[in-house]
Amino acid sequence: MMTTPPAPVVTVAKKAAAASSVSSAPRRLLGLASPLQLSVGLVAFVAVCCLALTVNSYYVFVLTSIALMAMVGIGLNVLLGLTGQVSFGHIGFYAIGAYTVAILTTKFGISFWMAWPLAALIAGALGALLALPALRVKGPYLAMITIAFSFIVQHAIIEMRELTGGQNGIMSIAAPGFGGVVQGERGIALLAICGAAVLLAAFCWLARGTWGAAMRAVKDSETASESIGLNPLVIKTVAFAVSAMLAGLAGGLFAPLSTFVTPDTFGFMQSILFVLVVVVGGAGSTMGPLIGAIIVGVLPELLASLEDYRLLFFGGLLLLVLWIAPDGVIGMLRQIAQKIVKKPAVVNDVMTPSFDDAPQGLHEAVLPQRARRTLRADGLTMIFGGVRAVGDLSFDVPAAAVTSLIGPNGAGKTTALNMLSGFYKPSLGGFSLQDKPLAGLPAFRIARHGVARTYQTSQLFGTLTVEDNVALAMGKGKLGGLLNASRFSAAKIRERSRELLAYCGYEGAVDIPSADLAHVDRRLVEIARALATDPDVLLLDEPAAGLSREDKEKLARLLQRIAAAGISVVLVEHDMSLVMDISHRIVVLDAGQRLALGTPQEIQDNPAVRQAYLGEAMQAEARIRGSRSGKELLGVGELVTGYGAEPVLHGINLQVKQGEMVALLGANGAGKSTLMRALSGLHRPVRGGIHVDGVNLMHLRAEEIVKHGVVLVPEGRQVFPELSVLDNIRLGAFLYPKDMDTRVEEMLTRFPRLRERLYHRAGLLSGGEQQMLAVARGLMSRPRILLLDEPSLGLAPKVIAELFAALDALRDEDMTILLVDQMAALALALADRAYVIEGGRVVAEGSAAEIAANDALAKAYLGGH
Repeated sequence: MMTTPPAPVVTVAKKAAAASSVSSAPRRLLGLASPLQLSVGLVAFVAVCCLALTVNSYYVFVLTSIALMAMVGIGLNVLLGLTGQVSFGHIGFYAIGAYTVAILTTKFGISFWMAWPLAALIAGALGALLALPALRVKGPYLAMITIAFSFIVQHAIIEMRELTGGQNGIMSIAAPGFGGVVQGERGIALLAICGAAVLLAAFCWLARGTWGAAMRAVKDSETASESIGLNPLVIKTVAFAVSAMLAGLAGGLFAPLSTFVTPDTFGFMQSILFVLVVVVGGAGSTMGPLIGAIIVGVLPELLASLEDYRLLFFGGLLLLVLWIAPDGVIGMLRQIAQKIVKKPAVVNDVMTPSFDDAPQGLHEAVLPQRARRTLRADGLTMIFGGVRAVGDLSFDVPAAAVTSLIGPNGAGKTTALNMLSGFYKPSLGGFSLQDKPLAGLPAFRIARHGVARTYQTSQLFGTLTVEDNVALAMGKGKLGGLLNASRFSAAKIRERSRELLAYCGYEGAVDIPSADLAHVDRRLVEIARALATDPDVLLLDEPAAGLSREDKEKLARLLQRIAAAGISVVLVEHDMSLVMDISHRIVVLDAGQRLALGTPQEIQDNPAVRQAYLGEAMQAEARIRGSRSGKELLGVGELVTGYGAEPVLHGINLQVKQGEMVALLGANGAGKSTLMRALSGLHRPVRGGIHVDGVNLMHLRAEEIVKHGVVLVPEGRQVFPELSVLDNIRLGAFLYPKDMDTRVEEMLTRFPRLRERLYHRAGLLSGGEQQMLAVARGLMSRPRILLLDEPSLGLAPKVIAELFAALDALRDEDMTILLVDQMAALALALADRAYVIEGGRVVAEGSAAEIAANDALAKAYLGGH
């Protein structure tokens, strides 16, 4: 039964929505500036038009060239500023526009007023065709393709002599008629100025509308944009086509302005100037291309008297501008304005990151109960280059329930989520939403069908505001017309966005960039954005990572409310207490296979699950060692560190003695790898102490810590893939090159497999061989303490046994080792002592035998009380 929201809540929500619709919606919808800005802009426009009618013909040409450059810059701003795609080939579209007008008016007798829009359309169509293959690559490859396009256009013009005149070009291009009001180049100047003004207004509408928000979303995170139903390829293609069309429009005016066109007029350097117009002015800003066009157009004229040194000064000044203002002139002016006009301080209780519950009564109003479809996976299999990451995975996701996927590192949990959300195409098997098969569909289509997704690392659209992130998701990929904003800025959309944010417990400002949010708030906004798509199934990948204990409890209540509204929640999470508290069903994965399925109690009591997490079956063969009595070599006291406002480690204390092997045990996300990174200097601790043989390491850099004998073999091996095995080993001796060859021979004796592959590229080795190589490289640094982070991760049992035999030999040689590994029983078989970490705190410590018998170990891995 739906509960009616209390009157104060309804009143506040309505007042907020009304205020939003009055103050921000018209500006968002119409793209209007303040009356003062409009007045200044109108005065400037009239003044420039007057200049075009009064100055001599040379300056008319300069003025028109600046206007044309601004038109191309506005088009490039759509591509570069909004979608983040770089093109160095827009001179090709500019040339296409110019030659189209020249050919149609001189050879076919078509009026300029018909030829000009045709030129823009042809350039836009070619831009769309180029975008389809070009936008499937990124970075320098996209730039190279566009550069190649500009050269192809230039050479095509030369070769098509019958049509283009070849190297001689086309002469005597007549200026359009203006009804006798103005003549020739002055008329073209007025037309260019008016065109630039109209395009500037259109860009403002586009940037503040639905398409503009979608383009910024694609620039910030293509992956997250697909998860709310956006198709990045279509959006980038439209941006490319619009950008090319505006370049063609400007080129169509250039032809009658210059009265002739030749291939040499459209050289590659002009493309560089077009990009500089956007970069110097400020990519993404409305006025950036205009400011950039003025600077790039006027500077050469001001430096004309310097003759031979003009280009040198021009280049130097541009470099100076880019150095002083990397975000462009507009970005620099914005920073200056922010320093002059200080923002008023925000009340603490408004801005404090919070996971508070939503006001009572908003629950049903925001997520009304309705019949929702359920998800079913049937034989899902994912193979990467011969490695079976997930194999024959089948399970049902019941409606109105929380289903958790758990398993050790490398079990295939995130791979399963990536298949269910369309980011991986299953090698075999499939999945369906009710009776609708979804396997093989792209991610954006699966999102439109009702599967929403969040990520391990929050992927908000950082350049959009908090409210914009949620509002954009409500369209589920439907954007409407290019300049339409009704699907994004309507008062109803904005009101529901605020309701969803409140429902998820977000209490901060909604009009700030989401990039500025604290970690907790990022989690909240990402969940609200996922719910904005009104999904049937919500996939959550480690939403509790980095949250405090209190915030995790509030997250648990939020997920239970979401499930109670009828949404199927699929949760991948390493906090076993949270999983056991809120899950209705649990699917356990191990090495990509479904190991068990059942209720939380059934999973906790399952021997196969306990073996997967703790390796209990191996304890029969394990030889539990006693404790050693040596001097302390490594001491850690009250260590606190993290990646944001909330610490990951809360006052860690541990001790490692000379010649001792100590194991750090705990579930994924407990803070073990963070501790290893802090000990090795890769992550700066907040407070506490780290000492090695009396030397304080707290403020030393990573390379200085290595000199003191603390050497990390990182999780994931991280060998240098393009170098040979031998070169990788030798690099480990960088600090101690003496007797290098002798020590290399020792490593090859210790790891015989490496000898067989000594001259192979390290990237071609198997996972086990790479791990052996990483250990060998670490030993070449002559460590006093060797930090081993998850050495068995992703390795086959036979390889694990071989690797741990080598580690056992090291331990017998009195090497001091601090070991983190998911194979708890095997780690305890090698270790003298162990620490159990849960939630960034040490919950148990003792000898290996004591920890093996301690219930805290099973609780840390599998939850329970």
